[in-house]
Formats: sequence, structure tokens, C-alpha cells
Amino acid sequence: MSDSARLVVVCGLPGAGKTTVAEAAADRLGATLVRTDVVRKELFPEPTYTDEESRRTYEAVFERAGAALAAGEPIVLDGTFRRADRRDRARAVADDRGVPFRLVRVTCEEAVAKSRIRAREGDASDADVAVYDRLREEFEPIDDPVVVDNTGDLAGTLARVRELF
Repeated sequence: MSDSARLVVVCGLPGAGKTTVAEAAADRLGATLVRTDVVRKELFPEPTYTDEESRRTYEAVFERAGAALAAGEPIVLDGTFRRADRRDRARAVADDRGVPFRLVRVTCEEAVAKSRIRAREGDASDADVAVYDRLREEFEPIDDPVVVDNTGDLAGTLARVRELF
């Protein structure tokens, strides 16, 4: 197993800046980046966001993670991961392969996140402000996460990523 193999999960609410953080982490680690938004649209070109679609999307993400880790490669997963069982499953994928695991929660002030959601165009995410509100209510607690607060400027966020990776 390569010394560089590791699994990083970047989670949080829509508009928080998960993809910004995940891309920076993947770049620092020389890792493959897998976004749940992209995988979902590969599997379901016109997604309806059912529980079954979500289950199949996360299964595909975990399969890709396992394959990358088996090849000795680092991988970063970018998704809401609002459910504790999915975060636990990601940790199990890393544990099964004997590689380090890090869970990073990206946070952002609500007003900033909603402003970002309203402004984004051409992104793989279809989440709007109503989805943000629903997911905020559904997001299951994380015990002692590593946090990146992405409320401020990009330079500050990237400095935090350099600190972590």
C-alpha cells in the first residue's frame, strides 16, 4: 500500500464551499476527486433526488473510493454526507484498506451560503435555497469534526486547507 493512500471526506451543506475545499485538498494530496453531484448525474442524467438515487449514488462513490485506495491512491470525496451512516461507511472503506481517514466539515454563515447558491451557474449541484433549508434540518451531528469555515475570503479558506494537508 502506498504511503500516500488516504481517504478524505469533505462534507457540509450546499453553498458552504465543499467543492472549493475538496478541490484544494485533492490538489495538495495529488488525489482523485469524486463529487457526489457529478456521480449522481452520471448515473441519473435527469435526477429526481429520491432516496434510492442517493443510495445508489453513494454506493458508486464508495466503490470508486475503494478502487482508488486498493490501487494505493489518495482520494477525496465531496458531498453533503448529511447522514452519519454514510460518514461511517466512508470511514469503514478506509479502515478496510488500512489507510488514514479524515472527515472535514465545511461551514459557512447561512446568509453567505444562500447568496452563493443563488449566484452559481453551470455547477453540477442542483441544490437551491429550499434544499439548503431542508438539508440543514436533516444534517446529523458530527462528533469532533475537523472544520473549515469558508465564510470569509478564498485566501483564508485555502490557508486552512494548507494547514490541514
